[in-house]
Order: sequence, then C-alpha cells, then structure tokens
Amino acid sequence: MVSNFVIIMLVHLDFRLHTPMYFFLSNLSVLEMCFITNIVPQMMAHMLARDGRISFNRCVAQMYITCSLGCTEGLLLGAMAYDRYVAICCPLVYVGVMNKGRCLTLAAISWACGFLLPVVFTHCLLNLPFCGHNNINHFFCSLHMVSKLMCGDIQQLEAIILVGGVVVLLVPLCVILTSYALIITSVVRMSSGEGRSKAFSTCTSHLLVVTMFYGSLITLYMRPRSGTDTSHDKHVSIFYVVITPLLNPVIYTLRNKDVHAAVAKVFCRGGAGHKD
Repeated sequence: MVSNFVIIMLVHLDFRLHTPMYFFLSNLSVLEMCFITNIVPQMMAHMLARDGRISFNRCVAQMYITCSLGCTEGLLLGAMAYDRYVAICCPLVYVGVMNKGRCLTLAAISWACGFLLPVVFTHCLLNLPFCGHNNINHFFCSLHMVSKLMCGDIQQLEAIILVGGVVVLLVPLCVILTSYALIITSVVRMSSGEGRSKAFSTCTSHLLVVTMFYGSLITLYMRPRSGTDTSHDKHVSIFYVVITPLLNPVIYTLRNKDVHAAVAKVFCRGGAGHKD
C-alpha cells in the first residue's frame, strides 16, 4: 500500500513525471491498492478470528470487484504497451498522438470496460440456483469457486466466462505482443547502442509486470477445470493478489532514474522545509 501510494504521490508532485507512461503507472498503482484492500483485510480477519464466514452479499461484492480489477489491469497493461510502441517506433508524433485527451480516453475505457464486463458474469451467476454446501475452498470469493456452488447446467456460464476471458485477457495480450514485436524490430534497426539500451530499459519493467500478471491469470482461468488442484489455485492466487502488487512498484522504480530524481527532489524539499 505504501509503495503504490508513494508512486501516485511522486507522479502528482513532480512535473517531470507528468508523462503518459507515468500517468498509466499511477493508474496501475491505484488499481493495485484497490486489489489489496478488496481481498487482504478480509483474509487477515478470517485468519485472526479463525472464522471464515462471509455473508452472501459481501461474497458477491468481493467476487465482482476482483473480476473488475483483473479486467481493468489487463486493459491498462495493453494501453501501456501501446504507449511504449508509439514512444519508440513513432517518436516524432508521440506528443501529438499520446496527448492528455488520448491518455484520459484510454484510461477511462480501461476502467469502464473493466467494471462493466463482469456485470454479465455476475448477472448470469446470480440467476442460477445455489444448492448443497456453502463452503468455498479458497481464501476469497473467486468466480470459479462460487460457480461450484451452482446447481444444474452451468455450461452457459462457463462459456460466457471463457469469452470474457478472451476479450479482457487475450485481446490485450495480443496488443502487447504485437506492440513489442514492432518495438524490437525498431530497436534492432537503431544505429546507436545507447538508444537501444535506453529503449530496452524502458520496456523491461513493463514486460516483467505483464509476464507476472498474464502468467498467473492464464494459469488460473484459461485452462480446463477438470482435475484442478485447489491448493495450486490458492498458491497462484496469492501471487497475483499479494505478491504482484508488492513487486510492481519495485520493478518500475528500481532502475528508473526519473523516479529516483523525483524521490530526491520531494524528500529534499520536505527536509529543507522542515529545517527552515
């Protein structure tokens, strides 16, 4: 929570970070903070109280918010890949193409689609009858775990989930892969070794985050459910619910000179003000 909040604060305070890349990064940090607050406090309360009960309405709300945030993150990562493509492959028109209006539009579409598409999943799920036990073998209300409590034929629901997964996971992933294929082609043609190094360094962080996010979600949701090991699902879920939000700020800031300069500027200014 602290590391993601620091990124948001730095992007807001330092004018040198008022660029499309850091605008999308601050959106990603907001999303990661929402991810953490949606799942981790409830999980910790269950562990401390040794009571895993949760009301039906809270379970449905947690499921919907988790799906929405996951969809939004996939779309935001696609927008960030498009930004890197324009910056490296079309530098002369970058300022005009990735203007403030375009950035706001891409971010708004990502958030809006991310929160609208799961409405379909939730509506279809709630229209099916629940029966049998009401125990979910997981530490939060995930869509697949809740769907196991359904009675009757859930093939239609599973088909809708699969189509939704293709739209919000595979389509942005295709955009990301296409963008980076074009970026690599453009970078290889650069005559300057320094230019190649700078271009690759700006893309490495994003590729690491994409690999962690898509690797875990595809492992969970884009594979046959028959014979699924629930403990394996829990381990992978912990990775993208807790570990990924923790690592993302580190990955984006560890070798980022702009962020280092912003930290020094903000803290030095704060220290000077305190001294005065």
